[in-house]
Amino acid sequence: MKRAVLLSLILLLMVACGPTAAPTAPSGPSPRGTDTPTPASDEEAILQLLAAEAEGVVNQDIDRLMEIWSPDGVVTDANHTPDDPSDDLVWEGGEAIKERYLVIFQSFPTQATHPDVELTINGDTAEATTTTTIGVDMAPKGDEWAFAKIEGRWYITSLTFNLEKE
Repeated sequence: MKRAVLLSLILLLMVACGPTAAPTAPSGPSPRGTDTPTPASDEEAILQLLAAEAEGVVNQDIDRLMEIWSPDGVVTDANHTPDDPSDDLVWEGGEAIKERYLVIFQSFPTQATHPDVELTINGDTAEATTTTTIGVDMAPKGDEWAFAKIEGRWYITSLTFNLEKE
């Protein structure tokens, strides 16, 4: 009887100390946009995009940043001469926008916000002018954004910055 109890205890210890169930493998990235809360309105959705863009810049979350941009988006640096497009820097398409984020924001800004937003929504498109603060730099009413609702979800389609004349 003692032998059976001892054997049972040994087996119980082996089970308790043995390998656990294999962890479930990650299922891969979530489908585009599924980790974004469902907004109550179009205005809320666009404000969420602006907040996600600022958060992505600070956290260097390139995947999140690319998730909120339309694949054919355009970023334009107006170079402080908004009336002269000849000196603009332009990033067209997802890969170019990704490269811009990786190069320009490699210094890890500690904060980025869009505190003032003037938003106009017209059906499945929208435009916004924002005050943008990145680190200690502020562009008061200096960034222009465009958005489009594609298959029921809003995306950033363009950003033009450095619109203030020097």
